Amino acid sequence: MTDDDAFRHEIRDWLAANLTDELRGAGGPGRENEAFPQRLAFARRLAAAGWTTLAWPVAHGGRGAPLQRQVIFHEEYARAGAPSRVDHIGTTMVGPTLIALGTPRQRDRFLPAIAAVDQLWCQGYSEPGAGSDLAGVTTRARLDGDRWVLTGQKVWTSLAHVADWCFVLARTEPAPPGGPRHAGLSYLLVPMRQPGITVRPIRQLTGDSEFNEVFFDDATTEAGLVVGEPGQGWRVAMATLAFERGAATVGQQVGFQRDLDDLVAVARRTGATTDPALRDRLTRAWIDLSVLRAHTLRSLTEDLPAGSSVIKLLWTRWRQGLGDLAMDVLAAGDAGPEATERWQRYFLFSRADTIYGGSNEIQRGIVAERVLGLPRQARG
Repeated sequence: MTDDDAFRHEIRDWLAANLTDELRGAGGPGRENEAFPQRLAFARRLAAAGWTTLAWPVAHGGRGAPLQRQVIFHEEYARAGAPSRVDHIGTTMVGPTLIALGTPRQRDRFLPAIAAVDQLWCQGYSEPGAGSDLAGVTTRARLDGDRWVLTGQKVWTSLAHVADWCFVLARTEPAPPGGPRHAGLSYLLVPMRQPGITVRPIRQLTGDSEFNEVFFDDATTEAGLVVGEPGQGWRVAMATLAFERGAATVGQQVGFQRDLDDLVAVARRTGATTDPALRDRLTRAWIDLSVLRAHTLRSLTEDLPAGSSVIKLLWTRWRQGLGDLAMDVLAAGDAGPEATERWQRYFLFSRADTIYGGSNEIQRGIVAERVLGLPRQARG
């Protein structure tokens, strides 16, 4: 048995001992409020065992695991049907950003609480007039003595209603005339539980409300809670997005495989597999998922131009296609109320896959410019 095999068995044994039926499969896209207290408790057990900060350097409270072991962990976590993580914004986005670009004081203050899942975080990027075009954010922050004072609005803020802190991209200086629009933005760490912040849930097609509007009305944070230099927040914000698209994407695709396997089982139950066209589409879904996994693993080990953009385009189209296929499978026969509810929710939520996390239109523009060498798209 190799060391990696032993590591895989260690993860499997821990999950077998700690994962209950109540938690199996809980949460996920469109269901992030499901069993939230139980998932939070589970995340803290993961943290106590050292699994949440697997990729962090040992010097900052992590295990310093190489990429291969990070991939193994995410694969086994997904295969076990472990619940959707409530701490992923802190542990996979904010934590690595502070390790790379934060000050020693910021790291000392926040990393232990993030690692222990004692603080939950949300992301303050998108706005009503600036979704994928982050350079257009209009939320403003001005320095008033030893405090930043924020005014503006963010939208589609996942889990803001349970978050303790938010990392906010705000304009602190005017963009220079004729210069890049993203100049003058700053990356601020803002406490959520204060009078100047209002959180309003957004009810989705699925019936859930994991997304929120967040209003800043003279909300404040300390002057020292800007990551990087004031006005240079764009670089920090892009680093955070790069950390988000790491080894966890492989585990995400293991979850996709489980979804496909479950849909095949439903297709057999409804008789959809007797239809040659539906059989062909199920087969095509399996082939496309295999290609997606191969490309993702290659992107993690090679510096492919616009690699993360290509992955986003591939997986969002795959999930939307599976949602469409699921509706045709359900139409072929009686799948039962539980399966019908699950796949209807899946279909509805998948409509948003090509919008959040950087819309597919923006990703295609990145591929066009960085891979195909086409002229930069004009933006207003």
